[in-house]
Amino acid sequence: MCYQAPRDSPAAWPSAASGATMTAVIEDSPFDDAADVVQGLVPSELGDIHLRARRYGLKVWFNASEVPREHYEAQIIGAGQVAEARTLAIEIGFHAEHRRVADNDAVIERLMRRERRWRRVIGSEAVVGGFLGRAGDWRRISETWPDPDLSEPELALEIGTRLTDYITALQPLLSDG
Repeated sequence: MCYQAPRDSPAAWPSAASGATMTAVIEDSPFDDAADVVQGLVPSELGDIHLRARRYGLKVWFNASEVPREHYEAQIIGAGQVAEARTLAIEIGFHAEHRRVADNDAVIERLMRRERRWRRVIGSEAVVGGFLGRAGDWRRISETWPDPDLSEPELALEIGTRLTDYITALQPLLSDG
């Protein structure tokens, strides 16, 4: 009897030595496309924009080569973080992730003094409070979308435009000092 590797096993894949070729299709994450949307919509006067898109998220920040403790983010999170979600959720908004809780609270307090201004752009969907999963340490101004359809063709555009809303509403207030 001869052992035959299952078709999904690397041992069963054709090798270059056999003359066979393989073609793989790797789809972009909606966050790759959302990064393009943000890059195109964020006004240059907000600063030198940096973006890092990954399969499950997108981080955006300004005027620093590495991601600072204060940044914008759109990311997939587990259903356990959002009561209305059964499978997963997308969180979109602003994060303050300083090591010291007092520093995070100070950032949020500064933004809350101008809440009426940014609420006009962001609306009531934004929740101000503890970071999902690290509520005791970090802070956020963000919203969640429970159980989105990740195959929805317009999802990247929706993520990108909504993250841009947060950026254009909050970044001028953060830059004012």
